[in-house]
Amino acid sequence: MSPKALRAGAHLQEWITARQRHHLSHAHVQMARELGMNPRKLGKLDNADQEPWKLPLPAFIESLYRKRFGKDRPDVVQSIEERARHLERKKTARREAKRLRHGEAS
Repeated sequence: MSPKALRAGAHLQEWITARQRHHLSHAHVQMARELGMNPRKLGKLDNADQEPWKLPLPAFIESLYRKRFGKDRPDVVQSIEERARHLERKKTARREAKRLRHGEAS
């Protein structure tokens, strides 16, 4: 992984790890995040081999998302890395605006 991905923050890094561990797509990760799922608890839900009555994890996330939001997938799918870059740019812009405000006030 690149150093930027590691700086994504602990909460986003857990989703990156969960995506790799459970072989989820970016859309599935985004749906799970919007549903408020905990990335550390996905292993309990992804147990279809031992418990055949359970849906595979991607299908389970899709069914919950469809039930709650009434659509099959998010309108705009954004990867965790893109989300981390967006948050970093937003944070930098806020810091710069704050620095300019305090610099002008002095």
